[in-house]
Amino acid sequence: MIFEYDRVSTDEQNPERQHIAIAEYAAANNIKIDRTYEDKASGRNFQRPQYQAMKGTLRAGDTVIIKELDRMGRNMEQIKREWQGLQQMGVSIIVTDTPLLNTANKTDLEKQLITNIVFELLAYMAEKERQKIHARQAEGIAIAKQQGKYKGRKPIERADFPQVYKAWKAGEITAVAAMERLQLSKATFYRKVKDHERGLTE
Repeated sequence: MIFEYDRVSTDEQNPERQHIAIAEYAAANNIKIDRTYEDKASGRNFQRPQYQAMKGTLRAGDTVIIKELDRMGRNMEQIKREWQGLQQMGVSIIVTDTPLLNTANKTDLEKQLITNIVFELLAYMAEKERQKIHARQAEGIAIAKQQGKYKGRKPIERADFPQVYKAWKAGEITAVAAMERLQLSKATFYRKVKDHERGLTE
């Protein structure tokens, strides 16, 4: 059987664009859609009612058609696991916007090559998303600085640092124990050690 899966993130969004694109692809490739599943839910995980309902009916030899890879979800690591899981079930996947990723009517070797491409693509998408987030943060900081509203990170102050530092230097506790006691990361701990020792010598 061939299943269409559409997803939008909110009730206000309309999945019709996806449905039309898949219908056009199916007509052009002589494919008959047996059943359509549609979710209006976030793509942060796969616990979506219609997706789970579809997955429960999938059998080896079935095919899932989606318009775009991100219709499966937004979490790249979860998409990897889900893609692998469907492949292991013997389910083929067609991504109408990216025919290169289609696994229908492919040999096992071809499917493995496609899976590798998918994983590389997901890694690229994840990196691009991180870059977009960092760019937005940088833009926000730049604007805040221009408006005189940016204060930067509030420094971590620990009144008990000198005592813990002294115990660590005396060998009474390990560095790890000192970090745990001060609730500091390794990088922050050693930065504060450096600042503290600089203050002692000035």
